[in-house]
Amino acid sequence: MSGNPIEIGGALTLDRATAVLQTGCNALAASTGDAVFDLGRVEAVDSSGLAVVFAWLREAHASGRKVVFTRPPQQLLSLAAVYGVSDMLPLA
Repeated sequence: MSGNPIEIGGALTLDRATAVLQTGCNALAASTGDAVFDLGRVEAVDSSGLAVVFAWLREAHASGRKVVFTRPPQQLLSLAAVYGVSDMLPLA
């Protein structure tokens, strides 16, 4: 993966989902090549946060790019397991 990681922090929850989604999409648009999302500073995750992560994947794939997520919080991994989508998350 090339370029600097896109650092995401704070909460990936319903009340912030739209803003965080846009932040990630803007970062994708401003970068070239494949992307790395660093989730190490994410403090809370709910199911809408999982939806945001998959939206970033769709956005990148639509432009022929790959995404990998580093340092995912345990809450995200647990939700992905509950929903049966763990194998769909590209983790580093």
